[in-house]
Amino acid sequence: MRYRRLGASDLDVSEISLGSWLTYGAGVDDSKGRACVDAAFDAGINFIDTSNIYGTGAAEEFLGRALKGRKRDSYVLATKLFFPMTETDKGLSRAQIRKQLDASLARLRTDHVDLYQCHRYDDETPLEETMDALGEAVKSGKARWIGFSEWSPENIRAALAIPGAARFVSSQPQYSILYRRPEKEVFPLCAANGIGQIVWSPLGQGVLTGKYRKGAPPPADSRAASPEMGGFMGRWINDAVLSKVDRLRPIAEKAGLSLPKLALAWVLRRPEVSSAIIGASRPEQVAENAAASGIVLAPDVVAAVDAAVA
Repeated sequence: MRYRRLGASDLDVSEISLGSWLTYGAGVDDSKGRACVDAAFDAGINFIDTSNIYGTGAAEEFLGRALKGRKRDSYVLATKLFFPMTETDKGLSRAQIRKQLDASLARLRTDHVDLYQCHRYDDETPLEETMDALGEAVKSGKARWIGFSEWSPENIRAALAIPGAARFVSSQPQYSILYRRPEKEVFPLCAANGIGQIVWSPLGQGVLTGKYRKGAPPPADSRAASPEMGGFMGRWINDAVLSKVDRLRPIAEKAGLSLPKLALAWVLRRPEVSSAIIGASRPEQVAENAAASGIVLAPDVVAAVDAAVA
């Protein structure tokens, strides 16, 4: 496993990180989840990403149990807030940042997170209030660094313009061969301001593993076939997307790579990307994806990928 510095922080994170959206504490039972966490550490993954909203706290509770007994400085732990935990507990107000951070720490069984992220932008709270509260979290030692997920360039510039505000070191956008929107503005803006990218869904919700085929039902053990985890798959399981994946198969084969390794190496070709978050329900998936770290794609392979999905 190779490691990259996360923005202007002092955190060195594994190129492949383990996420917990829809899986741990929800669609994957504890024993399989623990096996995935163990496989991640065995593969050299040191970066674990979660959120208070995943399983409405259940993912954090699972990680609190699964990480118990491991040295706290042996992994980098990130969580987020924004989405409603109750009808009234939502957003990025000062009160919510204080409340949700404490609740996350309790569920995670730790006294601090290495990275605390705004899961989305809050239009209902003054940005100055949010940034000031995040600064308090850092000063208190409960969060070492702060980040955001899916903020627009305008949101990012506004936060950077606040005098004396705590500095963001990470951005968490969706990014994959099939979804390249952040490249145009978010990547260069963040790179110029010491903000690294932690990208989610680098495998297009599993479509870029090649497991889904046109005209065929999803495999029984896949995310798309799971009532707990398949609700977000509609936009990915269609002929237009699957045709692009079919065009990628011979490119991966010629390069001597599996489709997942091709997709992850393609994401990691960008120096702005600090880590790519994978989801896994089985330990062998963790090992397969972790093996993408360090793969360097030849220019002709990158060009072929671009042509295949244009």
